[in-house]
Amino acid sequence: MRLTTKGRFAVTAMIDLALRQNTGPVTLAAISQRQQISLSYLEQLFGKLRRHELVESTRGPGGGYSLGRKAAEITVADIIVSVDEPIDATHCAGKENCLGEAGRCMTHELWASLNQRMVEFLDSVTLQKLVDDQIAKGVQIENKPAVKRAISAQPVIKPIRVNAPNSVFALGNAFAKS
Repeated sequence: MRLTTKGRFAVTAMIDLALRQNTGPVTLAAISQRQQISLSYLEQLFGKLRRHELVESTRGPGGGYSLGRKAAEITVADIIVSVDEPIDATHCAGKENCLGEAGRCMTHELWASLNQRMVEFLDSVTLQKLVDDQIAKGVQIENKPAVKRAISAQPVIKPIRVNAPNSVFALGNAFAKS
């Protein structure tokens, strides 16, 4: 089986999100920083997760992502399949043409059986179980501070507006009109 970083990162990010969603929407920037995953990569993954309704997005200040369903209803298989990660150990991607025109290889049934077991196993592990495992290991979940608007002790100084030509051409036009 070839489980690439795409599937691993998607599962990791979903665990991070599930751990922290009780404090409101979680930003991808925060997940990126905590899990050391590129923000642009997370944006791609979460676009796919959103299309499969595993996460929901909230726009604007205080926005971010939250789970689209309860963590107990989301399986690892759901996450991996939603990011287009194939769960396949066969050489032929299940097409039974391992040897080209000659047909299947001698070990095709072995790898196809492994595929079935992997899917069954990943489908039996819920996101909630992974969250519970992290909590049991003592993972610390920081409370998100309330968003406060900064109020400065210094008065806001507005820039002086100069009504003068802003280029040589505008200056020339100003002299031509007078």
